[in-house]
This record gives sequence, structure tokens and C-alpha cells, in this order.
Amino acid sequence: MHKSRTKPNIVSILADDMGAWALGCAGNSEIKTPHLDKLAEGGARFDQFYCVSPVCSPARASILTGTIPSRHGVHDWIRSGNVNKSELPNSMSSMSVFDEEHEAESYLAGQLTYTDLLSQAGYRCALSGKWHLGNSSKPQHGFHHWYTIVRGGCSYMKPDVVEQDEFRIEDGYVTDLITDHAIHFIEELTTTADPFPFYLSVHYTAPHSPWEHSEHPERYLQMYDDCEFNSVPELPAHPNQIPTCPRGEGDRRRELLQGYYAAITAMDHGIGQIVAKLDEKGIRDNTLIVFMSDNGMNMGHHGIWGKGNGTFPLNMFDTSVKIPAIFHHRGMIPAGQVLRELVSQYDVFPTLLEYAGIELHHHEIGPGRSFAKLMLGTEGNHNEHIVVYDEYGPVRMIRTKEWKYVHRYPYGPHELYQLSRDPEENVNRIQDTSCALTIEDMQLRLGNWFSQYVLPESDGVYAPVTGLGQMKSIRRGRIEAGTFKS
Repeated sequence: MHKSRTKPNIVSILADDMGAWALGCAGNSEIKTPHLDKLAEGGARFDQFYCVSPVCSPARASILTGTIPSRHGVHDWIRSGNVNKSELPNSMSSMSVFDEEHEAESYLAGQLTYTDLLSQAGYRCALSGKWHLGNSSKPQHGFHHWYTIVRGGCSYMKPDVVEQDEFRIEDGYVTDLITDHAIHFIEELTTTADPFPFYLSVHYTAPHSPWEHSEHPERYLQMYDDCEFNSVPELPAHPNQIPTCPRGEGDRRRELLQGYYAAITAMDHGIGQIVAKLDEKGIRDNTLIVFMSDNGMNMGHHGIWGKGNGTFPLNMFDTSVKIPAIFHHRGMIPAGQVLRELVSQYDVFPTLLEYAGIELHHHEIGPGRSFAKLMLGTEGNHNEHIVVYDEYGPVRMIRTKEWKYVHRYPYGPHELYQLSRDPEENVNRIQDTSCALTIEDMQLRLGNWFSQYVLPESDGVYAPVTGLGQMKSIRRGRIEAGTFKS
């Protein structure tokens, strides 16, 4: 096996709202993801990979910082603070989507990210795509190159973007624009005779809504004209489904699923172009390619359309918290691996730094454990008893290979599922007296774990999170009124 003598380049690709089920190589025979399937075939695919919070901004903050929401303080998707409204051109500031924007806030200000450490170690860092962690106009946390979405979501066909410090509405399909800028950054970062190692974040908005046909190119939609979408259950609406999520029955269901699948296939095509560029530049063998999603997604699963905030109370179903994860480095990561250990997004921070040869003594507050040796095949399975944890505001989850317990502070309702017998989470056994000892054990482990990693002033137990968005960062050691949209 060829071992690189130089620090590896890293291309980290992040999808938006892509469930683990929406991937061809994971068993979905209807969806077309040939380039992702090929990356998985040539590397390692994790079959039990979990987000830290089932909504975008908290999950993205946890990936970057290696800490949990109850430490970094981002507990919901960022609804305000993405931009200084006064800096927008008049043609944009008058748009209703910016009504709740006032002043930009950097939600991760003062916090350490792995991109900070990569930059300090000599990496050139670039972002093409979604940021959604506040103050989108400003390159931050080690990034030198910056092309991003002004807010979090956007129109696919006329996205609002910022490049360095220039705001504009683009006329083009946002998935292609993100791909094109990623390829441009690869060209720019590899032009010198002795180039720096580079880190490139490619943060697609796909397959986040909107899913209407008008938002996606016909060439991708028509791939699913004859699809029956049997890979997605068609169930009655969940009783806690929120009314604001796009959902439908009959022709409306078909349109939404066709748009969702088309968005994924378009993203997959862009990923193929990025990989081809790495080959063209002759740097593929010295580049780690990572693919993940920020959180999972229900497209009718459990009768829910949406992720963790697709219901209220907020949910922790596996379809909301389980994500696709592929790690590919030709000649380094053994091909064809399907790893079934429980892994969380908070493990990404130490993994990427170890892979890049950067010592981790800078970072002692996160719960993550590096899985670099596991995917490289130099370490056996020592993770049989690993447990993963999730949180979304006052809702917390502990998951083992056999059980999942969900605790909603302060009053419930709580849930318990025996996943070894009920992988679809259809039978809540919280009232089953035969499970009393299991519930007690799970509650104790959940409480002990969070007490170890929580920062008291950022504790989500006391955050009135509704799933409607976070309006400002947590300040002055307490969660103020109006921090979360009610």
C-alpha cells in the first residue's frame, strides 16, 4: 500500500438533509448515486453514523468544534444573524427572506474549530457552499477562500450568495455553482510548484427543500419519471407533524420525492466532477475525500416530512439522526469496507486532525474519539460498547446497538425502543415494566455523559427550542428571552 509522505489534502463534502437511507450503496435501489457508490466501493462506508443534533446549524457547529450544542451554544437552525442587512444591495434587502436579518453574528466566535488548527498547520482552507453559522459575509475560522449562501436555505435556481464580501443573486442552479467554485478552488490551490496542502469544504444545499419541479433541471427530474418510490414508506401523517413542512399525498408526494431524489443525483454528478478534477491534477492519491450529511431526513418515514423539527415535540428517530458517511483515500483507506461501529459527528474533529498528523492537545473538551485507525485498517474493532448521544434543545437521546432512550426535559414524553427487535422504532416501551432497569440505566448514563461535556450557560435543557430557529447567540452566560423563535 502506498503511504503518502506529505500531509494529505482533504475534500470534505457535506449534504444538507440527506438521510442515510437515500444512498444507492446503502441499499436504496431506486436512487441514482453512482459517484458516491464508487467512492464507497473504493473506501470505507459507515453504516451506523449519527449526527449530533437533527437540524443543520447545531450539527454543523458540532462537526467543526468537536463539541456538543450544550457547549458551543448553537441549539437550532440560525434564523437571524446571518448578515448585516445594511450591507445588502437594495435589490436584496427588500426581499422578504431577509426580513428577520438585522446585524450579523458569528455564532462560533471565540471557539476552536478543526479548520483553525488545519490553517495553523499550514493548510489553505476554502469553502464553497453553505455555512449557516452566522456572519456569512466574513471568511472565518481559518478559511482563506469563501463562496457561500447568504442565509441557510435558498432557491436552487436563483440563490442568494456571497463571494468574499460581494452579495448577489446568482442566475444558475446552486448545486452546479457550488461544484464550479469548488473546482476553481482546487485549480487555484494547486497552481504553485510546491503547493500548500489544502482543505476544501464543499457544502451543498442539496437535497434540502424546495423540491418543486421548477427548482431542479429537467435532466435530473426525468431520471425519476418512472420511479415508484417504494423505497420511501407512504404512511398517514404523524400526529405531531408540524404544518410548515412541505408534505403531500398522491401527485404532490410524487413531485416532492422526485425533486428530493433529483437534487441528490445532481449533487452526485457534481461530486463526480470534483473527483475527476483531483485525478486531472494528479493529486487524487494524496487527497482524503469525506462525504457526510449534516442530519438525517424523513420523507414520509414515520408519517413525518422533515427532520428533528418535523414534529413538535422534536423527534429523535433514526431517520432524523442517522446520516450517510463515506471516507475515501485511494491507496490509504482499504477499499470496500462497510464499518458497523457506532460513530458520531463529534468524532470527526479528532479523526481529521489525526489523519492530517496534527496533535490533539489543543482540544480537550470534546467527547469525540478518532476513528482514523479503524478506517485505515490498522486498529481492530474496539468499539463494541460505544454509545452515541444526540440533543436538540431540551430533548436528549442515548443510543446503544440494542436500545435507544429519548428524554424530553422537563416533563416528557419519553421514549424507549429495543432496536435489536424493533429497528423501525414502531413500539415505544417506555411504559413496559419489564424495561424498568433498562430505563434507569439509560437515564443514569445519559445524565452522567451530558454533565461531563455541558457548559452550564449553554445547557440545552434550559433552552426553549421550538424548531423554528435561533435568533441570536447565547450571551453573558445565560439564555436570554428572544434567543429562540417561538
